[in-house]
Amino acid sequence: MVDKKKIEEDIIEALKTVFDPEIPVNIYELGLVYFIDVKDNGYVNVEMTLTAPACPVAGDIIAEVDNKVRSVQGVSDANIMLTFDPPWSKEMMSEEAKLQLGFL
Repeated sequence: MVDKKKIEEDIIEALKTVFDPEIPVNIYELGLVYFIDVKDNGYVNVEMTLTAPACPVAGDIIAEVDNKVRSVQGVSDANIMLTFDPPWSKEMMSEEAKLQLGFL
């Protein structure tokens, strides 16, 4: 059996290295990652969104997230799901991201 909590923590750290090219803050702190679900067999579901549905680099960001998640030790496979429900808003950002972008 895998250590699901450790895998989730490692995935979060990996996702903190993925940046929206238009905003100098990582996707995790931006609040773009809605949930991470690690199964007992190491299969991971990640549901996330983008700052805008027409994001020109959407495919690149999703591919980078997929690669980062799959690179985490203990992950056997991954499914990255993109959703726009609920739509992203600035309120979803962490306090750190808001501070970094001057919203606080």
